[in-house]
Amino acid sequence: MAVSTTQYKNIKPEHVEFLMFLDDNEIDVFDIDQVRTEYEKSIDINEMLENLCRQKMLHRIERGKYVRYSFRDPYTISNYLVSDGVVAYWSALNLHGMTEQISNTVFVQTAKQKQDKLVFNTQYKFVKVKSQKILGIEMHGYGNNAYRLSDMEKTIIDCFDLPQYGGEFPGIIRAFVSHRFSQQKLIKYGQSICNNAAIKRMGYIAELCDLPVKRFISFAKSKVTKTISKFDINGYNDGVIKTNWGLRLNIPEENIKEFKNY
Repeated sequence: MAVSTTQYKNIKPEHVEFLMFLDDNEIDVFDIDQVRTEYEKSIDINEMLENLCRQKMLHRIERGKYVRYSFRDPYTISNYLVSDGVVAYWSALNLHGMTEQISNTVFVQTAKQKQDKLVFNTQYKFVKVKSQKILGIEMHGYGNNAYRLSDMEKTIIDCFDLPQYGGEFPGIIRAFVSHRFSQQKLIKYGQSICNNAAIKRMGYIAELCDLPVKRFISFAKSKVTKTISKFDINGYNDGVIKTNWGLRLNIPEENIKEFKNY
């Protein structure tokens, strides 16, 4: 709904004009540099924004970054909190419908160092990775509310790469065996993460569950060396060794098959 001077009698006219500018351009979240570039008015921007925050027309999410007071979309906000941020891991699993497990944390992949942050009672977890790992990005939403999201294949690769950010391990396995993926993308993203153990786990699961990804399985087998990796990275260092996969099954094979129904 567009604002008007009659609705906001206690707000300075020039500040109401700015709110109308936000409405006209459908801007819900912005940084101060964006305003200085796009809002062609001679006005003290800092003073105006702080005044509008005091009057609960805007909310400052961190220094120099603001949202309309009623705007709460956590995924759009996450992309403004860090410039290269991509919604990933558990959050992306949810958005792609690959898990029913719910987290109150928004997981954001970034190549920048960024402290975790609480905004509007939503916790943001920033996972720093090498820039080569940031690929496979889709744009969701539209206009000012658009945000970057890892695609399905990159999401599942990321969750095997850093499972501590993907929810419970059985849920990650279930997401992998219950959905169809592009083998070309799995191989491309698998090469980017430089984590042979993660790729071996995925290849073993794919072969065990007879998934229709033979090219990916062959790619995964090419990552097998003499190094023996634990199947569950957080599990005990015991169990049967699958030499053809270089994995120690610290979870019984019959249990792994059952994760499909987790």
